[in-house]
Amino acid sequence: MSLNTPVSRARITAIGSCVPDTVLSNADLERMVDTNDEWIVQRTGIKERRIAAEHEFTSHLAIRAVADLVERYAARLDDVGLVLVATHTPDLPFPSVACLVQTHFGMNAAGALDVNATCAGFTYALHLANALITAGLHRKVLVIGADAVSKITDYTDRSTCILFGDGAGAVLIERDDEHPAFLAAHIGADGSGGKHVYRTGLASSLNGQPLEGNGKIVQNGREVYKFAVTTVPKGMEALLAASGLRIEDIDWFIPHSANLRIIDSICEKSGLPFDKALYSLVYYGNTSAASIPLALDLGVREGRVQPGDTLMLYGFGGGLAHAGLIVKWG
Repeated sequence: MSLNTPVSRARITAIGSCVPDTVLSNADLERMVDTNDEWIVQRTGIKERRIAAEHEFTSHLAIRAVADLVERYAARLDDVGLVLVATHTPDLPFPSVACLVQTHFGMNAAGALDVNATCAGFTYALHLANALITAGLHRKVLVIGADAVSKITDYTDRSTCILFGDGAGAVLIERDDEHPAFLAAHIGADGSGGKHVYRTGLASSLNGQPLEGNGKIVQNGREVYKFAVTTVPKGMEALLAASGLRIEDIDWFIPHSANLRIIDSICEKSGLPFDKALYSLVYYGNTSAASIPLALDLGVREGRVQPGDTLMLYGFGGGLAHAGLIVKWG
């Protein structure tokens, strides 16, 4: 479903990010499973990933990302009306990660909510924040994409353990009637594909079919690849149509950093030059809901993303869910 948002009243005003200190390199993985650096890089583009410590969880990464945002932008949090955390790896089933972040920063007037759309979670959360602010229900929303995927990774499964890392990114979304930044949105899902990437929980079956994994990620990489390279280019077309823009008007494309092959194929199918894609997977791996804000913040820190740039963000993953946005930066 495409949503043209000419009446948006929201803008991104600050960003921060965080990754854990511990590095898990391809050489480290060679000592753990039957794999090698050349094979991993050729198929995924990943060289390293960051891994949370034993007693470090999603809330800790989210808090560090918000602290980075506050320090870099001298941002106020006491007037935040809602904390939205996109994650599928909460520290606990409840309380939510958003509640843990809210109390840590003393945002006593803010509501708190976790959003689970897996790797599309950050773009879904941005969409919700824009809608709530534009509707006049809030003036400032803190949006965080954070996951500690290593906690649910099977390090005996070489097809999945090479992919995932941990991290967090945070942005402030604020009311701005004069310079709104959200130009278009496109969201969707294919629930029939849920069997292709999942994690067991209270249930150990899906649509009557038994599931494997024992609480760890199980993924059919081939099917997820097919979903991404067919769904995302169509969603990009819908975003351009809704915004009235052309592909040439996009300064930076920031997709979910799942796999470099997927990003390359999406760019080829959409007609967008690969050198306009920003990604965080090379040294951080697939960080799920954190991958898009991590990639965006890398672009900001490196001076590539400049005020006024037009960004296309697109998340996709388990569900199978997907969501894209076109926004102006700064």
